[in-house]
Amino acid sequence: MIKKILIANRGEIAVRIVRACSELGITSAAIYTEPDRHSLHVKKADEAYNLGPDSLAGYLNAHRIVNLAVATGCDALHPGYGFLSENPLLASICQKRNIQFIGPDASVIRHMGHKIEARKSMIEAGVPVIPGSEGNLKGVDEALELASRIGYPVMLKATSGGGGRGIRRCNHIEDLKKNYDRVLSEATKAFGSADIFMEKCVVDPKHIEVQILADKHGNVIHLFERDCSIQRRHQKLIEIAPSPQLSPEQRDYIGALAVKAAKSTDYTNAGTVEFLMDEDDQFFFMEMNTRLQVEHTITEQITGIDIVKEQVRIAAGLPLSYTQDEVVHNGYAMEFRINAEDPQNDFLPSFGRITRYLSAGGPGVRTDGAIYTGYDIPPYYDSMCAKLIVWAQEWDELLCRGTRALKDIVVYGVKTTIPYHLEILKNPLFRSAEFNTGFVEAHPELVNYVKHNPPGRMAAVIAAAVSAHMGL
Repeated sequence: MIKKILIANRGEIAVRIVRACSELGITSAAIYTEPDRHSLHVKKADEAYNLGPDSLAGYLNAHRIVNLAVATGCDALHPGYGFLSENPLLASICQKRNIQFIGPDASVIRHMGHKIEARKSMIEAGVPVIPGSEGNLKGVDEALELASRIGYPVMLKATSGGGGRGIRRCNHIEDLKKNYDRVLSEATKAFGSADIFMEKCVVDPKHIEVQILADKHGNVIHLFERDCSIQRRHQKLIEIAPSPQLSPEQRDYIGALAVKAAKSTDYTNAGTVEFLMDEDDQFFFMEMNTRLQVEHTITEQITGIDIVKEQVRIAAGLPLSYTQDEVVHNGYAMEFRINAEDPQNDFLPSFGRITRYLSAGGPGVRTDGAIYTGYDIPPYYDSMCAKLIVWAQEWDELLCRGTRALKDIVVYGVKTTIPYHLEILKNPLFRSAEFNTGFVEAHPELVNYVKHNPPGRMAAVIAAAVSAHMGL
């Protein structure tokens, strides 16, 4: 079994991995740059190592990180999500240095990270894909000719893209001409590659993804789906498991598709197969994320399966702890991404010191975070500072619990998306489980009702009591 893991990440996901290590009896080693010196993952890990003053370069230097893992006696490395988690270089260096990479093989990461190659693999496996270019576009003239054949709107996408970057929707010829060079530039800057391709735009689809686990013995299972349709500019805001918009038959169908996709690529470890569901209830493969997802938490809540622990077991060469027949879902779970952003100011980041923080609690509530009272949110990283996860047996109960839990949270000093989430929960269409990826854009009025940091009465009383006790 693995004895010591270097966590090549920061923030709440690093804390999450530290906790899994602790329960498995594995030593955890954190890394941090100078701006993260007082971060929670540094305090929680068994060991912590400073990567220097540069806020970003330290987390992106694959060679240095693996060298540190070797030097500190680690036998495995967990990449978390973001940063180098889907960079095949990190996995490849780990393999060369005899460090177990907790994720799929470097060749699989490279293959599935290349959107054209991934599309080809899915077509060969019999997984439906969105109509589009067979390879990378050679220029704007080819793009215009293809768009005229498949019909507008179309999507220009970076071949090596991800995370909602390097994507532009084109509704007509002029859009395509204007956006072509923009996507080229975005792809080059963000991913170091000027390769782009085109897909038919599925208008206002439902974004449904399936969590899979695959061991090194040929066993592949799915842990049901998550509905990620509530998003803004291709960035997820709220995720739900299982989707309240699917029938049992659709759930079985998309789960089987995800397993087929994973098997066709000889996938191992945890991964997510993402689909778009159109207005005719047809599913189309979009991409595969070869890492742990931010929203893995809600799958854990409905299945009772610790996905991070399973990742470690798989990396150690052990078989899956469960067969497909043993995986069942119970109730519903919802995750709210608590971002330090100002919804009333075009969601601009709101970095700074948290002067007061009280997390939510009670039945069916889980908080995964990396913040605390007095913590300074640095301006160099993603604005997500915590994840609120709620579980309930029924959909209506989930909505009530989500509202109660959001009102439980107290965050002073920075503006957050908490009040915006509360407005979404009030919306009749959302409450009726009738929404798609166009929901946020279709309801700009929700921002008008946002009132920052509206603590519930009990939360306000607690905050006042804490202040009095601390002499603040």
